[in-house]
Amino acid sequence: MTIADILKIIKDRRSIRKFQKKEIPTELVEKIKEALIWAPSAGNLQARKFYFVFNQEIKDKLNQATFSKRGFLNSAPLIIVGCADSEKIASYSERGKTLYIINDVSVSIQNAMLMAQEAGLGSCWVGAFEETEVSKILNLPQNLRPIVLLPVGYPAENPLPPERAAREEAVEEKR
Repeated sequence: MTIADILKIIKDRRSIRKFQKKEIPTELVEKIKEALIWAPSAGNLQARKFYFVFNQEIKDKLNQATFSKRGFLNSAPLIIVGCADSEKIASYSERGKTLYIINDVSVSIQNAMLMAQEAGLGSCWVGAFEETEVSKILNLPQNLRPIVLLPVGYPAENPLPPERAAREEAVEEKR
């Protein structure tokens, strides 16, 4: 794989909100799991946990916990719930608990989204949800905080790329 191939995967990834009613093969699910766990983390503490939700009843409840309740979450064959683990990051004090674990989950989910894209799957980062409700639905222990809901499946849409900020606006060089 070349640098151009990787950049193409990054540029082709879209937020998918419509999914085909088609199961994801087990080998692709396993590759997404692998992508999640191979992401970097603060101090390599891996202060994160992921729940793979296939159960329709649980997906319906997770959809109801979102702010929009639009229904696209529960139409995906899989929802990955990315959680931050405050116990594993305790040695990094307050900054670890408020920032590092968010970063750890985020970079893992980015890996999963890119792996999904390369495998012909779509996904959509969902952060607008009631944390306490998601925690109840999944019966999460106190140390786990849900950060992201990631529906994954075969796309039933092909959205156009959104506009991006100009490089000069987004990046400033200091030499």
